[in-house]
Amino acid sequence: MTFSKLFNEVASRVAQATGRPATFIICVAVVLVWAVSGPFFGFSDTWQLIINTGTTIVTFLMVFLIQNTQNRDGAAIQAKLDELIRTSAAGNAFIGIEHLTEEELDRIRATCESRARAAEAADDAEDEANRRAMAAADAATS
Repeated sequence: MTFSKLFNEVASRVAQATGRPATFIICVAVVLVWAVSGPFFGFSDTWQLIINTGTTIVTFLMVFLIQNTQNRDGAAIQAKLDELIRTSAAGNAFIGIEHLTEEELDRIRATCESRARAAEAADDAEDEANRRAMAAADAATS
């Protein structure tokens, strides 16, 4: 097994395990035990250093695991969206737009929004025309 596959497997398992309610309860219990033990250690610098060091190490490692999981999830979602675009009536020009600059994405988003507003206006106009035609038909038959 390659290092990359091993890391992905470990990252997935750790991310899954840390997202469970039981893990949260265990972490709360550890903090409570640490807090309750404060008077026994006189709230010393060493006592404080234990929780600070532990949480710093866990946070440092979790950042990389969470980032790895999010990167893989994002890539998988992007691949699925690209396949949906490729196999549908949507424009294939949208495949790969995640590689564009922020400004280019803003222009595409603005174009899509204006097209959606225009389509909505056309639908509203069509609905109004249909309503008037129905009213005229009703008036003609009465």
